[in-house]
Amino acid sequence: MTTNVSNNAALDGMYWDNTSKAADKNNGALTQSDFFALLTQQLAYQDPTKPVENDQMIAQMTNFTMADGIGQLNDNFKSLSASMTSNQALQASSLVGRSVLTQSDEIVFTGETLSRGNIVVDKPASLMQVRIENESGELVRSFSVENPKTGKNDFVWDGTDANDETVAAGSYKIKVEVSYTDGETASLPVFVYTPVGSVSMNGTGGGITLNLLGLGAVKLSDVLEVSYS
Repeated sequence: MTTNVSNNAALDGMYWDNTSKAADKNNGALTQSDFFALLTQQLAYQDPTKPVENDQMIAQMTNFTMADGIGQLNDNFKSLSASMTSNQALQASSLVGRSVLTQSDEIVFTGETLSRGNIVVDKPASLMQVRIENESGELVRSFSVENPKTGKNDFVWDGTDANDETVAAGSYKIKVEVSYTDGETASLPVFVYTPVGSVSMNGTGGGITLNLLGLGAVKLSDVLEVSYS
């Protein structure tokens, strides 16, 4: 497509060609060659009676070199970041099939192995009650612990309900209430072991995500412990 710029006979045949624009390989960024070209032009057009001082020229050349070096350093960091992400993904892939400990308000029963976890009691307590519910909020199984120890308390659920019948495999809600010896009550967070189904890479800077069976995705940084089963 062409666009005439004037109707003057002296300008006949002159036009702007919008289709032949050269591609900008550097996306408008100045390179070191551009900097030195500018420096050369500066020297060529300087006032002969007031030439550029040597220290000024050296300072400009140093700045050009530093700018180019910083650009190369950024490229190297991007390459290093991509390499580290790949290495993390390779290491995380070894977790597939193993169980990891994360904080969750759900616990998974696979139908093949026991469901395990732990609860941290932060001060002396007289009673700790654990409730396991289905997705509708109906009670499946509950158990209580008198005088739980201060610190980590491990627990195991064999996947049976109140009638000792095995429930269907899947994820269940878990809630913990504790009664302290000072008369206060509180809900406590629960930490559960869940099998890792797969590992995902979320791109450069996105980190590694573990896809847990029945619970979905969690960040690798959220994993507190790794178990063999």
